[in-house]
This record gives sequence, C-alpha cells and structure tokens, in this order.
Amino acid sequence: MSLDLPSRVPLANLPTPIQRLSRTEARVGRGPLYVKRDDETGADLSGNKVRKLEFLLRDALDQKCDIVLTCGGVQSNHCRATAVASRRLGLDSRLYLRGTKPESLDGNLFLDTMVGADVRYITAEQYEERASLLETEAERLRGDGRRPYIVPEGGSNALGSVGYVQFLIELMGQAELSPSTQDASAKSSKGGVRPAVRHVVVATGSGGTLAGLHLGRELLGLKDLRIWGVPVCNDGEYFRNKVLSIADEFAGGWDGLSRPAIASDEVRMLDGYKGPAYAVPYPEEVALIQETARTEGLLLDPVYTGKAFYGLVEEMTRGTFADDPVLFVHTGGIFSTFAYRDVLLGRDQV
Repeated sequence: MSLDLPSRVPLANLPTPIQRLSRTEARVGRGPLYVKRDDETGADLSGNKVRKLEFLLRDALDQKCDIVLTCGGVQSNHCRATAVASRRLGLDSRLYLRGTKPESLDGNLFLDTMVGADVRYITAEQYEERASLLETEAERLRGDGRRPYIVPEGGSNALGSVGYVQFLIELMGQAELSPSTQDASAKSSKGGVRPAVRHVVVATGSGGTLAGLHLGRELLGLKDLRIWGVPVCNDGEYFRNKVLSIADEFAGGWDGLSRPAIASDEVRMLDGYKGPAYAVPYPEEVALIQETARTEGLLLDPVYTGKAFYGLVEEMTRGTFADDPVLFVHTGGIFSTFAYRDVLLGRDQV
C-alpha cells in the first residue's frame, strides 16, 4: 500500500529485518515476541532518527539551507545521526547539548566531533527553553549570511513523524497486521514466513516515533493494531498530549493527506519504567540488558531501549498482551552504551 507522502532523501538501509526472540519467550512463558531492527538502519546512521531525518533533511535541501541546528543530551543518538547525515549531504551542523563537556569524548559525542559538528553545551535551564533558543540562534546565523534549518528535539514534528508512517508501510510488507491473523506461525509468502503482529511497542523520548506510528495506523486503516509507547522521561499523559499535538500539526500539511482522527484512549502507554530519571539506569533494567545480550545477542542501551524492553517484558509477564504476538521496535542506541560501560559490566553500582 502507498500514500502520497512528502519527498525524502534516502539515508537508511531499508527494510530493516525482523527476528524472533524465542529465548525471551521461553523465560517469560508467553509469546510470540519479535523485534524489528531499526538499530540496523545503518552503522554511523543507526537508529530510528534516520527515518525522520530522511524527510527533514530533504526539506532542508529543498530550502537551500547550509547548516542544521538541533538539540539533545550529551549522548544524544538523534544529535549524532543529525551530525552524520548532515555532513553526508554537504551540510554543517550545530548541536546544543544539555550538560557540561565531559573529560573524555565517548560514544555519540565522539562521533559528533569526528564529523566536525559544532558542539555547544547548555544548562538544563536553557534546555527548558530549547525551541526559542534554536530560533534565536538561527536568527543570528541568518544575520551572518548563513541559511539555517532547525530540526527539533528527536526530529519530533509532523514532517519527522512521516518516517514512521513509512515504517508501517514497510511493516505491512513483512508481517500480517490484519485482525484475521492472530496465529504466530502466520502465512507463507514469496519472502518466506510472515509473522503476525497485534501489538507494537516502542521507547518514547520525544514523541515523534510514537506519533508517526499512530498516524500511520489511522491512514492505513490498521484499526486492530495496538501501538504502545514506553516513556523514558516525563510520563504517559505528557506523551499522549505530544502525539495529539503532532497530529494536529500534521493536518493539512501535504496534499492528499489529512489529519487522522486519533482517539486519546488509543494512545496506549506502558508507564512506570523510566526509573529515577532520564538517562539514569536502574538495577532491574541493567540485569535485563545483560541477560538479553547473552541469550539473544541483542544489544540494548540503558537510556531508551533497555527501559522500554524491560517494561515490555514485565507487561508480558503480567499478561497485558495475553498471547497476542508482540513486535518491539529497536530504536538504536549502540554508541551510547560505551559511555555506560562500567555500569553495564557491573563495575559501578546503580
């Protein structure tokens, strides 16, 4: 199925594969459980942000911009992807990172520096006003003769969310999403066995990925597909409102696409798994990250995917999904794990 979506610049290696997590199923005693490997969208461009950047940076190129501004934490996957993708397209980038410069450049921050991003460190108070800060800095650059393009935190606006409308179109070619297919063994096709999927679970840190999934669900008529976000900061109500806000922004944005009617109670959340704070891991999460690496060969990060997967496994154990097939969206984060090596190896206590 196709929709009349905005144009994009190809950056991601697509489609990303789906694999079954049979050992986790056995431990939990429920399933089937699958993971869609959006951590394999690329190497330096690993993660969910690349799908959004395909649309956002196409817009930047169309506007003849020459520098991209965005923001995030010091180990932001989004900022790294933006810096790498911008450089690949011949654009400069400036990153506003919440925090102070560490003694050693590691993980995503190391890669930001490698591709020549202009890194600026800002306080938590400044970050609270990040939208106005980016606008002010863009205006200063225009005064210097530059042509800036602002990408919001996480690429999470209406245009960025189109990346995960496209994701669902891709998923429809790989899996059975119709209510008539509840059996995990699913049907055969030219590409082999197509798993059935009833629930999709994803980490939620800025809301754009979750919004795109909900917009795609409505636009594609996938009424029986249930989408769940696992907040890694803020809470479920915050992200429910964020999804609806992005959907409002989506309205009338492109010919042939209208704002789908998303019911607030359809924006499902698995709340209570963010731990002490954003980017702060907790023991149960770390233990599951270690176990999943050693049993499934699946590498999760302690900021996003570790918390989301822990929430998913806990909810599976409680019977939240019954015996319906569940798909976890692996949104990346491999480079940030290097900054948490001591915690993940058990050298530091959490």
